[in-house]
Amino acid sequence: MVNDPIADMLTRIRNAVMARHDIVLIPASKMKLSIAKILKEEGFISDYSVLRGKPQRMIKITLKYIDGQPAVMGLERVSKPGLRVYVGRGEIPRVYGGLGIAILSTSKGVMTGQEAWRRKLGGELLCYVW
Repeated sequence: MVNDPIADMLTRIRNAVMARHDIVLIPASKMKLSIAKILKEEGFISDYSVLRGKPQRMIKITLKYIDGQPAVMGLERVSKPGLRVYVGRGEIPRVYGGLGIAILSTSKGVMTGQEAWRRKLGGELLCYVW
């Protein structure tokens, strides 16, 4: 039993990138699927798909490398089960001066910090990716 599934997902991606793996398998959930969708849209991963297994569905993430360097340089979990972090529209942080993204869970779904700012939304600050 994993207490923080999102942190587990980020750690699996971080470990796979450090080991130079091409793919990583992660237990599926709606939240993780929406985070994977954002990572693909922002160009941090090549692709993702859902594998239907007997005990549990899995997300297969294909990692992206540019000239031998990983597209994902770092991942950091911000809001944790023991300490939730919420931000308003004006408090959404910029990650590495705009080179990275902040991922938020808002009332309109999971989205990047920039998209939440454009829609005038705040929410729970899930993680940073750069």
